[in-house]
Amino acid sequence: MIIKNKPGRTPKKYSQAARLHDLIRILEARYGATVDELVEECQVTRRTIYRDLQALLDAGYPLVSERQDDGCVLYGFISGFSKIPPIIFSLEELMTLYLCRGQLAFLQGTPFQDDLESIFSRIRSNLPPRSVAHLERIAEASAPRFLGVKDYSQQHQLLEDLRQALLKQQQCLIHYQPAKRRRASYLINPYTLLFFKNGLYIGGYAHNRKALRLFAVERIEKVEVQTERFEVPENYRVEMLTGTAFGLINEGELQQLELFFDQEVAHLIRERIWHPDQQIENHQDGSLMIRFSASGDKEILSWLYSFIPHVRVVSPEPLRKKFLSGLRSAVDFQ
Repeated sequence: MIIKNKPGRTPKKYSQAARLHDLIRILEARYGATVDELVEECQVTRRTIYRDLQALLDAGYPLVSERQDDGCVLYGFISGFSKIPPIIFSLEELMTLYLCRGQLAFLQGTPFQDDLESIFSRIRSNLPPRSVAHLERIAEASAPRFLGVKDYSQQHQLLEDLRQALLKQQQCLIHYQPAKRRRASYLINPYTLLFFKNGLYIGGYAHNRKALRLFAVERIEKVEVQTERFEVPENYRVEMLTGTAFGLINEGELQQLELFFDQEVAHLIRERIWHPDQQIENHQDGSLMIRFSASGDKEILSWLYSFIPHVRVVSPEPLRKKFLSGLRSAVDFQ
């Protein structure tokens, strides 16, 4: 393609680094710009502009594209990007980051693990060798252990697509295989990537159901990112995805629980917060009663069974019967 310059304008001959600097300046200063406008501004070919836009994406800039009513595609940065200040860490904050890195080992094989490695590579490159060695020693002092970890290594591209949809607020069509139901497809507005018990879940608005829904990432077979964008409602909160559930599954009615734990395991109950509204009644013999309101019998019972034989369900009566029925089924199993 031959670029015709306006009279008196000298063709620009400069490096890609200089062009990228100009692109960033242009896109920060405007709501957005078309490829033709960028070609005119930078005096290069359309092919070069597309290559430079891809370079910005690869460098981590939050570049988005939006098709206008007249068919033109407008490129720009996510609103407010230019106002984000540079991030500077103290040595203590860096130590915390290194300690937390080990807790995310279950993300091995995902794009998030790739990003973590890139982040810490940049941190190391900006620190003196002695500080890097010290931080690495601190990191080795933390040794997380995982049980029943899910393997996401085969879903690297799928997670990459979901991440881009979350960042750019684009709708997704997901093809989903539930554990005990038929395969289904859902058009969703992805709001949140949720971590729970070393597992990943996508939460958002499901257009098919006209309601908020959670989807286990390992059960998503395919993701098709749509061009349509969405806005997250101002009143949206992550807690709305799980409602009154004890864990993730918000099923059944809210019920008031009274659970007894004997002195053998009472200290384990006291040492943790199991529910934000829990109330603990300590007894002189070392046992305790814990009370809170929640829904989701399956997750509640799964938790209680881990404390057998040192736990009893006092109320509600329907949950107590399910608890006893589960025990009998396990004992009678041949």
